[in-house]
Amino acid sequence: MNATLEQIGQEALRLAPAQRAELADFLAGSLDITPPDEVQRLWLEEAARRLAEVRSGQVETIPVEDVLAEARRLVGR
Repeated sequence: MNATLEQIGQEALRLAPAQRAELADFLAGSLDITPPDEVQRLWLEEAARRLAEVRSGQVETIPVEDVLAEARRLVGR
């Protein structure tokens, strides 16, 4: 990291947590160059791939009741 980036980083650390989160979101958003319609297409492809895996028996589904029970166990409820 060069000196300018280090200085900017140090200045950013002086911001309140909510402001740092907003800045991080802004910066992360500036990196996303994939057009929204392309993102949607990719998610639809992923969903179709996963559905095909389930239908072919390549993967096994887990009943929602089991998933929720495990989640509750993990968080101690």
